[in-house]
Amino acid sequence: MRSAHVLMMVSAMPLLATLAGPAAAAEATLPPVAVSGVKSSPVQKSYRRMVHGLEVFEALRPRYAPQAAELRFRLLPRKKGMALDALDLGIESLNVDTPIAVAADRTFTLPSDPRALQEDAVVTASRRQLSMTWRTEIRSPGLPPGTRRLGDLRLECRVGIEADLVSNEDPLGAIGALFAEGSESYCGKALSRYLFFAERPLFGVTLVDGARREALPAVRLWAGASEDPGLAHDLPYCDCEVLVDRSYFLPLGDASWSDETRVEFEYMDGAP
Repeated sequence: MRSAHVLMMVSAMPLLATLAGPAAAAEATLPPVAVSGVKSSPVQKSYRRMVHGLEVFEALRPRYAPQAAELRFRLLPRKKGMALDALDLGIESLNVDTPIAVAADRTFTLPSDPRALQEDAVVTASRRQLSMTWRTEIRSPGLPPGTRRLGDLRLECRVGIEADLVSNEDPLGAIGALFAEGSESYCGKALSRYLFFAERPLFGVTLVDGARREALPAVRLWAGASEDPGLAHDLPYCDCEVLVDRSYFLPLGDASWSDETRVEFEYMDGAP
């Protein structure tokens, strides 16, 4: 089983290198992109939609992640060399200009502001549109390093879609049409293709639920690069553009995996 996975992983690596290369190395070695004209085309998300995501989190937390303390949002690069350090983030509208503190791990919590809701404010980052993307971060306590909990990730999908966080450029409208069916339907698919991103480039991902243990097939890793020869062409439209080697899909709607299923990561820098 493992040897077959290794063979599929090796076959995909030339394409991965062409697509993105190791994202960690790109962030560490490439100079920051000089972003000009940000004021005219900054990254923006609807404050109202993000608040709606918070409401969905609170409503569904008892079902999926009863031990999770809070909902955080995460900022991620989308272009090579895009530096997210020293980023200015805030809520803006006609009469609102509220800065948001971003933690060292590039996560933040969203403050409550009734006036911002009334004025249909935006959450604005000091980077150009489509240069970065967003995800939710929901973590139940007590998990070992290098692992996640499937219930937390199921809830991340639900909240991420409801908050409109996925920053794909979608000229044909196909992605928007999929998400328009609603988070319950989309995240309930056994073969949902909601993209998650690990901390570092991935070698493999394994699901563990009691005595049951199953490695994700290669097609569920690296944005499906092993079986998608057209991915290089599509990457400019995907918010996985420089995170391909960290990306993975999960069987979110497969009820045979409980919410307590542990998602275990094996990283490239620690693999045999």
